[in-house]
Amino acid sequence: MEQSNNTRLDELAQFLRIRRARISPEQAGLPNGGRRRTPGLRRGEVAQLSGVSVDWYTWLEQARNIQVSAQVLENIARALQLDSNERKHLFLLALQQLPADLTPVENTISLTLQNFLDLQGMSPAYVTDQRLNIVAWNKAANLIYGDYGAMSRRERNTVWRTFTSRYVRELLQGNWETHARHRLAHFRASYGKFAGDPWWMELIGDLNQISAEFRAWWPQHDVLNGPEGKKINHHPTAGLLVFDQISFLVSDSPHLTVTINIPANDNDTISKLNKLLLNN
Repeated sequence: MEQSNNTRLDELAQFLRIRRARISPEQAGLPNGGRRRTPGLRRGEVAQLSGVSVDWYTWLEQARNIQVSAQVLENIARALQLDSNERKHLFLLALQQLPADLTPVENTISLTLQNFLDLQGMSPAYVTDQRLNIVAWNKAANLIYGDYGAMSRRERNTVWRTFTSRYVRELLQGNWETHARHRLAHFRASYGKFAGDPWWMELIGDLNQISAEFRAWWPQHDVLNGPEGKKINHHPTAGLLVFDQISFLVSDSPHLTVTINIPANDNDTISKLNKLLLNN
């Protein structure tokens, strides 16, 4: 527990330092004050804008285990001009106690939910858990994204697969980096709830070892939630496919997210999918 708490506080400290570095004095409504050795605001300026002492804010960036109130967090979020996802991430990291259970809820997929996925027909649909593992899918998803049933549990993790699968890179082609950064930012936002948990730490360590892009982007602390919008895939047999993506939480299992990629009226996507489904 102590190690997990220290990891959470380190994560909070890094997040604050990186976000402070991206805000200029002018953006914060402060005078520039001449040349600066490092970019962004000084700690004292963030403290001033947040209504706290310089020492207190410095301790926060030093990962000290100090008391933090919701009002002060609101002030810091405003001073650092955090968006809604970053603000949520800040609050999760700054909690003074970890969740009672760091183990995600059991991923039991009801027959009703599986039937819902299957009834989506030519729209690839799947379910992810809090760790961004694919835990359920329909036939169309299998045909477009790969045979999930034949994959290992690690391979069904969408972050792992994004950064390690040649097939995913070929499927996304020129859109791979945008997709990968979005997926990583979503993963970082989810990680805020489980900072220090062994499962997350192992996956992050393995990705750091295997992927240069992950190694470069993970320290940037980008956080994001929500769907990715329009998706463009280059399927090896069906060709160019265009989808509009929608995601939502399962009401009786809010740790599960349903994602549906709806065929767009572009590039003959619907007829291509019909043919693909008929031939498989």
